[in-house]
Amino acid sequence: LFRSAFTNDDVLSDFDAVKISELLRNKEISVSEVVQASVDRAKKVNPQLNAIVSECFENALIQPKFSINRTFSGIPFFFKDNTDYQGLTTSHGSKAVNGKTVLINPKISQQFLDQGFVVLGKTTMPEFGLNATTEFKDGSATFNPWHTDYSCGASSGGSAAIVASGVVPIAHANDGGGSIRIPASYCGLFGLKPSRGRTPWGPQYSEAMHGAAMQHVLCKTVRDSAAMLDAVQGPEQTSLFKIEAPTQKYLDVIQQIPKKLRVAFNTASPIGTKVSKDAIQAVHQTAKLLESLGHIVVEDHPQIDGMALAKDFVTTWFSQFSYMQAQIKQMSGATDHDFELDSVALAAFGAKTTATEYIHTLNNWGHYSTQINLFFEQYDLYLTPTTASVAPKNGEVATPAWQKPILKGLLKVGKAHYLAQGKLVEQMVRDNLSWVPFTQLANVTGLPAMSVPLYWNKNGLPLGSQFIAPFGSEDRLLQLAAQLEQAQPWMPEYQKIKI
Repeated sequence: LFRSAFTNDDVLSDFDAVKISELLRNKEISVSEVVQASVDRAKKVNPQLNAIVSECFENALIQPKFSINRTFSGIPFFFKDNTDYQGLTTSHGSKAVNGKTVLINPKISQQFLDQGFVVLGKTTMPEFGLNATTEFKDGSATFNPWHTDYSCGASSGGSAAIVASGVVPIAHANDGGGSIRIPASYCGLFGLKPSRGRTPWGPQYSEAMHGAAMQHVLCKTVRDSAAMLDAVQGPEQTSLFKIEAPTQKYLDVIQQIPKKLRVAFNTASPIGTKVSKDAIQAVHQTAKLLESLGHIVVEDHPQIDGMALAKDFVTTWFSQFSYMQAQIKQMSGATDHDFELDSVALAAFGAKTTATEYIHTLNNWGHYSTQINLFFEQYDLYLTPTTASVAPKNGEVATPAWQKPILKGLLKVGKAHYLAQGKLVEQMVRDNLSWVPFTQLANVTGLPAMSVPLYWNKNGLPLGSQFIAPFGSEDRLLQLAAQLEQAQPWMPEYQKIKI
């Protein structure tokens, strides 16, 4: 029997969610055993990771019995702390929110719950997902399971850390500028950002940030991601449009060998910043693997001004956050002192965006979509590094101490937006996105993109390869990812996890 050969802890470290569900359906292990193993693992590793912001372990352990007939029935699961779940608060990683206990599950949360997950709690994220690392103004951070001196990434950093460390096989995540793919790259996970409209946000929002942000998961295997997308894809009442439905289940798609693909690759930063030797090597190794599988690989890139796209992205991002901050202040009575300094500064920048500037930015988004669509008339996929390097050390991307008093002084007199004018805005873009310049393209254009964990450097830190596909082509991404996973398995790497 399964239990005579493995401990319960082995279940979490050696198998993905689809396999664990199969073991549960075959009664080779029980839900209570899996959940208890997950709780025990969480209690063991979270003191070293700081990845859980709130937990409901006792409720999870005493949940009533239910039918083991869904793909994820009985699988332990965490929500990211920007999505409501009944019985827990939602803080968006901020002390300014004063989140109240949620009484009713929203539609998107219920869709996850309907798959049979057993929720253990919520995972950490940087304040409002504004940073590429999960760090906080009190000096605390969520750490990378591969090496706790390094960042786990963001904004779905807590979810990535909790999956990579073997607490759960799959966890909720979302992505508005790379927030699934960045932590996937830093933590050695598979991360897919679906196309605009593929998964719903409702009913609170029809979509987030004009469709740039999408809901999905972080996981170890391609089939877990495919199965999850099968379960929750599709519009609901508040969706602004209905994306064309897949012609077959994604779980079936990944069983098929992909056609001979024409893949363009590029390793240069679109904003002119440094790209590490690790990132370049990761892409070159991935390109060689693609060629060995019979695909055509060509060095090329879309005719898009990367700095212009980045500026248009941050203009929308900061403006949206300025609106969100004003709402929070109105509802909770919070003041600027309740927010982190960087958040206050970004809101100040966004507040100075005029309506004309904002509309101009959104029109530019359409231009970038046109250019990438033309690019995909020649190619099936576009390959880049997911991140410009392996994870930074904790604190490495924080606002320098000498800049903080200057920023505080400018905020005090209402002049912080001066730092985002003229050529200074380009420096601000580089400061904000130099570690992660590759991911925003897919968000702005609404295209599906994935980070595949094919590379570990000599220090044992992972770095993902990013693939972007034409709109609605999650099937193409998942099919290739499954082929890559079979050709170069990455799950055995989890046996070497440092904690």
